[in-house]
Parts: sequence; structure tokens; C-alpha cells
Amino acid sequence: MTVKLGMNAKCYRNTGTYGTPTWVLMNNIRDATLADSMAEADVTRRASGGFREMEPTTREVAYDYDAVNVDSDTEVAAVLAAYAARTAMDLEILDGLIATPGSTGVRARFKVFKRERSEELDNAQMLSFTFKPCQDANPPAEVTIA
Repeated sequence: MTVKLGMNAKCYRNTGTYGTPTWVLMNNIRDATLADSMAEADVTRRASGGFREMEPTTREVAYDYDAVNVDSDTEVAAVLAAYAARTAMDLEILDGLIATPGSTGVRARFKVFKRERSEELDNAQMLSFTFKPCQDANPPAEVTIA
């Protein structure tokens, strides 16, 4: 049994085309969460015996992460620019390295929906971002590195 550690999870940004990606590792990520949930359809009938019955419908994926606010970080600058311009970023969010067979995750064109900056007195300034898939010719997909 191999335990997958949070520190080994990776997020990559595509700087090439969708069909011919050039993946750049986003190194300035501290804590991250890849949320994946399904909306619910109520399919309760009289034959349900008084119990509510539900079926999963559309999936909602969101990626949240914190980064140290560093002026020279090109990946943070790219995220801030995408937020300001409301443009999409092609991200692949994996539980391991992109070169490691068996690494799994999600690839999608994401837009940045939130940016926050914390300014705690005794800490470095931290940036927090929330990404969600946006409408695109290439829909979100689960990926497993072969």
C-alpha cells in the first residue's frame, strides 16, 4: 500500500495548445483542495415507501489553493492576469507527477473566480485562488497518466 501525500500532488499550467500541451509545474502552491461533487435530482415517487430518492446529475469541480505572494513568480502573475482579464487557463491537477504512470486527476479549462490576499502580522502575505471549469470546446476530463 502506498500512501499519497498532499505535498506530492501537482498542478500544471499548459502554455502550449490544447492538442500539443507544454506543461509548466506551478511550484508556489502551499495548501490546495480539489473539490468534486455531484448535483442531485430528486426522483422520489409514491413507491419510494416514504423515503426520498436521489440520483446524481452534473459534476461540479473547483480547485482552491494558497500561494506565497512573491513578486517574481511568473505562475502567480499568469493567474492574476487571467483573473483580471477573465480568461481561461488549461490546468491539469494530479495526485502525483505528470511523468509518473498512474498519477490521476482532472484536466480542464478553468477560470479564476476568486482571489484573496491575507496579510497576517506574523506571516508572509498569502494569495488564495478558486478555479472552476468554464465553457470550452474541450470539456473537463478525468485523467490517468499512462
